[in-house]
Amino acid sequence: MTAIISSPAATATTRTAIFNYDVQFGRFCNNRNNNKGCCFLSVHSFSPPKLSPKQPHNVKLVFLTKAADSSQASSSSSTTPSKTIVTDDEFSLAKVSFGVIGLGFGVSLLSYGFGAYFNILPGSEWSAIMLTYGFPLAIIGMALKYAELKPVPCLTYSDAEMLREKYATPILKQVRNDVIRYRYGDEQHLDEALKRIFQYGLGGGVPRRNAPILQMIREQVTEDGKYCLVLVFQAKALQLSDFEKRQGKFTSFFGPDITAEIGKGENNLYEVRLISNLNANASPS
Repeated sequence: MTAIISSPAATATTRTAIFNYDVQFGRFCNNRNNNKGCCFLSVHSFSPPKLSPKQPHNVKLVFLTKAADSSQASSSSSTTPSKTIVTDDEFSLAKVSFGVIGLGFGVSLLSYGFGAYFNILPGSEWSAIMLTYGFPLAIIGMALKYAELKPVPCLTYSDAEMLREKYATPILKQVRNDVIRYRYGDEQHLDEALKRIFQYGLGGGVPRRNAPILQMIREQVTEDGKYCLVLVFQAKALQLSDFEKRQGKFTSFFGPDITAEIGKGENNLYEVRLISNLNANASPS
């Protein structure tokens, strides 16, 4: 913007000050070189030697705008597209907690049965049946809830989902299906596999209390286009070397046709990447 302050006097001494107004940050600056994206404020003051106090001063404002340079686009606008995550919305009985169902039905029958027996609720002729079936259902539901092992989260990328059916080995598919459903009676997911790989309580093994715990799984595609199932474990008492020296055991246990790779994440997290080799073994069409 340019502001010109003029007075009627013919002879005048001109003084000019140029300020840059930064539109982005809303401030004035006097940098004459870096004027991109700014408006200019030029003040021309005409100061006659003597002015009468009653003499009016004429002020004329002329606004000039300058477009910002498009080359100064923020770097955040040019972001690379991320992979698409597939949500698992398919219904399955394996994803339902039978402990919650049994406990809910049992408690409901017991509550209504007692209410009907004492004539608080209608249906007193059915109270005996509801009490007879409600009590064992509640007991079974509590037992299942106590022995329940919840499924772990599964993060699946769209490109890995397309390769799973054709290139994932049967063992990798079974591992995925086992850990994303409710289990009963197991201490943790993949308990038998980890027991053989880490040899709990045996010479050269690790103590049972230091056993790694499966936190989540991830389906992804490697750089060379192979299907990969990543097992993410939390092991506070173990080191990366404890996993690396058992890399061959991971390969043999979850094989054949897979290659195991070990990696370390943050917060005592370790990744076991089970890479399918069926892509490489497939005959070209």
